[in-house]
Amino acid sequence: MPQDTPNRVERRLSAILAADVAGYSRLMHHAEEATHSRLMALLVGVIEPAIAEHGGRIVKNTGDGFLTEFPSAVEAVRAAIQFQASTNELTSAEAEDNRIAFRVGVNIGDVIVEPHDIFGDGVNIAARLEGIAEPGGICISASVYDQVQGKVGVEFVDLGEQSLKNIARPVRVYAIARDGSSRAVTSSDSARTLSSPPRLSIVVLPFANLSDDPSQDYFVDGVTESLTTDLSRIGGSFVIGRHTAFTYKGKALGLRQVGRELNVRYALEGSVQRSASKLRVNVQLVDMEAGAHLWSDRFDKPIADLFDMQDEIVSRLANALNAELIEVEARQVGRSLHPDAMGLYFLGRHWWNKGFTSEYLAQARRCFEGALAIDPENVDAMIWIAAVDLTLGAALLTDDHRQCLARAETILLKVLSEAPNHAFAHLAMGAVLTYTRRAPQGIAECERALALDRNLADAHALIGIAKTYSDRSAEAEVHVNEALRLSPRDISAFRWLANVGFAKLQLAADLEAVNWFLRGVEANRNWPLTHFGLAATLAHLGKLDEAQAAAKTGFTFDPTFTIHRLMTFTHGRAARFADGLRMVGVPER
Repeated sequence: MPQDTPNRVERRLSAILAADVAGYSRLMHHAEEATHSRLMALLVGVIEPAIAEHGGRIVKNTGDGFLTEFPSAVEAVRAAIQFQASTNELTSAEAEDNRIAFRVGVNIGDVIVEPHDIFGDGVNIAARLEGIAEPGGICISASVYDQVQGKVGVEFVDLGEQSLKNIARPVRVYAIARDGSSRAVTSSDSARTLSSPPRLSIVVLPFANLSDDPSQDYFVDGVTESLTTDLSRIGGSFVIGRHTAFTYKGKALGLRQVGRELNVRYALEGSVQRSASKLRVNVQLVDMEAGAHLWSDRFDKPIADLFDMQDEIVSRLANALNAELIEVEARQVGRSLHPDAMGLYFLGRHWWNKGFTSEYLAQARRCFEGALAIDPENVDAMIWIAAVDLTLGAALLTDDHRQCLARAETILLKVLSEAPNHAFAHLAMGAVLTYTRRAPQGIAECERALALDRNLADAHALIGIAKTYSDRSAEAEVHVNEALRLSPRDISAFRWLANVGFAKLQLAADLEAVNWFLRGVEANRNWPLTHFGLAATLAHLGKLDEAQAAAKTGFTFDPTFTIHRLMTFTHGRAARFADGLRMVGVPER
């Protein structure tokens, strides 16, 4: 008996045009019936005739917009230009906040066709392009641009590669310019020339006071001002000054417009809400070019001294944003065939942040050295090359730890002679001094780093480590807790947590040590020394099976680890650590 053949899916290559009305919900809220009537009039009198004239068909209406299919990219773009120009002309006499303006995205894709709908990545990309177009504007993909350039009587502005929501790969986007100028087609006469904003450029927009008490504005504005100052300390950053940022207070402007006016890539916006017993801060980081939300967080704190709370909130935000911005920039650089010096620097920081293994640190070094080859005066690249050497030695990833620490110290002395107020250079020097039996001088360098940058949570943690190296292990926990208060989800938290574990192990507080080591593993499981510390502590508790499993994990990250390396680095001061490792069979050499 012959089997029924499945229904064949119809596919075809099409030009897809997606459009919607900018600010539709707001327009409907203010004048529902009038907005609906005006939109229907434009659809019947302007949109549908233009689409039909150029051989397209409206696949479906979406309430505030429509999805259209064309057999030709050229005809799709011509139709969009025609109905945008007509719509702009018909609505030009209306107040700007009451004007209907369409945003249009055009893409080419192989689509699945059904009678009343089309599906596929090509459709999704068209919809995302529409989302980043300006009101009255048209954005097209590179595939459309290749087909229409020189054929539709307009010029284009290259917006570069854009990361579109739920689209796996970046899409190169072009905006249609008007009358041969570089201004995007828009209903607003204030449209500005589009240019690439500087890398890691950001504005901290005035936070909103959501409390019922207007007198709290001073606290909210203080958070904005302090955060602006603190973010400017991030290496390679360009931060708009607070006086300029405050000119946007209370203004209902789109973020893309703000981005164009200030020529910056990112905006940080947020709100503060106070109740009788609690303060809540909401923040979000936005890519103003792509209109994408990159990161958000919320902080809830019991009401205490407001100025102390302000300092803590700002420190937490600055530390979290530092790490997030580095990752965002590194992702963009990773898509570039020819990254510049700062791009390689950010990529190096990305590899560093992944964890302390020989492989990751080697990748980081290559990036920092590449940045220095392009820009020999790049101080940040110099410091982070020193940080790689410092980490290789201090994390016990090599038997060559003395030479690694010596190389790091040489670089840092040179940097500090040229940039004596570089906070992170002082922090790194503090680490070198601590790990070379000069802990008091190391603590002084950390204190100097904190005087230059109060948000360097790592400096607090390193002071705790230095106390351990000064036979004051009981004091380590206090300093690490202060670091965690300022930056609870810090990239380096795994190292801080593990070092309290080592201090507790040294004090024979083994149950506490296990808890700290486990927290370190949870924060980042890629540091082998955390696993070896956990193994030694579990062995002292008589849990040999668990101890051997932890040691085995440590060897997967560093198969060269030996007790001799540990004892040489610590100058014989880690006897209890070494005894625990011997119980689980870690080799002497």
